[in-house]
Amino acid sequence: MTSTPATAPAPPQVFPPTLREVMLRPRWIALLAFSLVVAGALAWLGQWQLGRAVDTSPPEPGQTEVVRPLDDVVQPGDYLPEPLVGQRVEVSGTWVASDFIVVSSRFNDDVEGYWVTGQLRVAGAAEPTSIAVATGWTSDPAQADAAAAQLQAEVEADPSAVVEVTGRLISDEGPSVPPAGADPQTLVKMSPAMLLGRWHDTTGLDVYRQYIASQTAIGPLDAISSPAPDERSRVNWLNIFYAAEWAVFAGFALYLWYRLARDAWEKEVEDLEDEQFEGEQPRPLAAEPAESRD
Repeated sequence: MTSTPATAPAPPQVFPPTLREVMLRPRWIALLAFSLVVAGALAWLGQWQLGRAVDTSPPEPGQTEVVRPLDDVVQPGDYLPEPLVGQRVEVSGTWVASDFIVVSSRFNDDVEGYWVTGQLRVAGAAEPTSIAVATGWTSDPAQADAAAAQLQAEVEADPSAVVEVTGRLISDEGPSVPPAGADPQTLVKMSPAMLLGRWHDTTGLDVYRQYIASQTAIGPLDAISSPAPDERSRVNWLNIFYAAEWAVFAGFALYLWYRLARDAWEKEVEDLEDEQFEGEQPRPLAAEPAESRD
């Protein structure tokens, strides 16, 4: 009677966890809560940005064409809000005789020319205050220099004469470098900051960051062509783009949590499969009968 050799018991089968089981573990629940807080903060930023993308109270059409006192629009040293760029203003004051300066690369109806600018010392200010004024335009550089000299002579003859200036209030164009080979003193941008560096008697002086483009020619010059600014769109597309970016970032915060949890699950499944493979022992071959070896 032959006995059947005992077979080794099969190793217990281990089932890997599901992705849902991994995600429900305390560690990943805590990380999910953190991701939701981050996504909520980013979504709030997107909503905040979107709320500023649409101007719910735009200025009335033609508001820039109503002449307003300069002090009612902006104060010395302050930046000009965008809705007020091109606003027509009026101001009175006296010219500083030695500060009529020519600025080149100025266009009147697509014709390149020159502006003659001056320093207007504002009347009635508590402290000495000045604003740059573009007095007029010409296409001839020699005529621009002659006009600056004539204006200087007129002011020197009556330095206390008060003048009224009405024009558009425009923001500083920023500093610039003169063209190669040109006089280092050449100005190609209307920049009160650069003009201030060439003005005289500036100790303790308050200066407006903006300048006025006079709407009537002062001296032997042509009037500056300065049409009304285009009406602003009520929709700021750049803010809408930023709002969309915040929404993408919020979604990415949640996707990152999902991706990390899935990677952890896949690694755990791979580790279990490797352990099972290493635990399996190959079966020994059965011994052949002695008769078969003869």
